[in-house]
Amino acid sequence: MNNSTRKSHFPSAHEDAQSAGLHGDSPQCTSPSYKLAFQDNEFLLREELRPVRLQLELMKPEILLQENNIKSTIVVFGSARLKEPAEAEQDVARLETTCCEHPESVEYQTQLRRAKNALKYSHYYNESRKLGQLISQNTDDNSLVVITGGGAGIMGAANRGAHDVGAKNIGLNIVLPFEQRPNEYITPELSFQFHYFAVRKMHFLIRAKGMVAFPGGFGTMDELFESLTLIQTGKIKPFPVLLFGKEFWDKVINFEALVEAGTISEKDLKLFCYVETAEEAWEILRSSNGV
Repeated sequence: MNNSTRKSHFPSAHEDAQSAGLHGDSPQCTSPSYKLAFQDNEFLLREELRPVRLQLELMKPEILLQENNIKSTIVVFGSARLKEPAEAEQDVARLETTCCEHPESVEYQTQLRRAKNALKYSHYYNESRKLGQLISQNTDDNSLVVITGGGAGIMGAANRGAHDVGAKNIGLNIVLPFEQRPNEYITPELSFQFHYFAVRKMHFLIRAKGMVAFPGGFGTMDELFESLTLIQTGKIKPFPVLLFGKEFWDKVINFEALVEAGTISEKDLKLFCYVETAEEAWEILRSSNGV
């Protein structure tokens, strides 16, 4: 920012940050206590500064999303472990060979059974990619932008679909103890990394105009049920929640049992609906958002 556009008479933070390093190397100047607070990483990482870090983590993506004029989003969740069909087929073929070579191995038989199940669900990779394409090529003005958890598998497929048609898309990654990195299809300036799950969840929903949950694990369930809870309790405005693959969801969650037990109402079953294809999902999202 130059002097002609500056709104304040005070020096900018950038200017003072540069000036702070001009005062020599005396013991006083080199002491950690002398560092400007916002330049002192060790200070910012102290336990007492958690509220400040929470605020920064909320503000940084919000400011950048505003600067990129992102108006609304469609959230896509699903397993990071589900691979595209060709890769899943290779896993099955490899394990079938291994099982033939080691017929006595229970572990290899278990791996083969799981690989065959993964192959069964691998077609959802293609549906997620197709949905990313449909959303992105049928909207403009930065509305209904695809946003995912930033990982591989189903999420990477949705980002890939948007990338296929040259559209902006968003990834919200999370720091984990094991290797975690954003997939290669996320728009680089819209690729974010979070420390706090809670703040990351807020950013999924701030601009959400729809949510699509493909088969997934704990993370997918966590995001799905938090969103359903917020809609059920009126904490956020309702939007379409689409569960991809009725067979999978009926197998892993007995929603009817919750109604029978009296822990949810019959009307709560209308908070979501099942879909089987990207075209079906897009038609619901399109009509509900007036596209």
